[in-house]
Amino acid sequence: MSARDEILGRVHAALLGAPPPPEVPLSPTGVPVTAETLALFVERVGDYRATVVRCRPDEVGARIAEALGPRQAVVPEQLGYDVPSAILDHPGEPLTAEQLDAVGAVVTRAAVGIAETGTIVLDHGPGQGRRAISLLPDLHVCVVDAGQVVADVPDAVARLDPVRPQTWISGPSATSDIELSRVEGVHGPRTLHVLLVG
Repeated sequence: MSARDEILGRVHAALLGAPPPPEVPLSPTGVPVTAETLALFVERVGDYRATVVRCRPDEVGARIAEALGPRQAVVPEQLGYDVPSAILDHPGEPLTAEQLDAVGAVVTRAAVGIAETGTIVLDHGPGQGRRAISLLPDLHVCVVDAGQVVADVPDAVARLDPVRPQTWISGPSATSDIELSRVEGVHGPRTLHVLLVG
């Protein structure tokens, strides 16, 4: 018997006869997004040192170009926006880690935005691409539709498919050393630029 099997056996034996955990009620989804919810989302995302720009649907292409400046960007299939000099990360021929690291930016969509925490969730569906493209380039431009913003984490969880891979983003990648010196860009993009559409 391996150490793993022994530990799991002990856990299983300890849980026999234990009452089930209480159910956590989830807020209903499909609640209309209010101006207050969107304002809170903008405020909380900004608290993480991310740039947030509100725009109309017809302005998204121009706002992406402004955010990118001279940088070339990786884009996933089905992004739905024209990105000048874009490099497509095709699922049949994905870019290597070295190729992604050499590109300065990525543009993706989001699955959900959470107002209470200022978090953006990617479930790597259409327009979001695979996880690696949102982690290696230095700048992440993320398009969030106003209708995707929910009030809190339970609303977000209720909206997400639990079997899909998820990336939860709360601002640019950051960490601190033992002296609490903040370092950005260690585990992902150093800069997060969010376009809130609608």
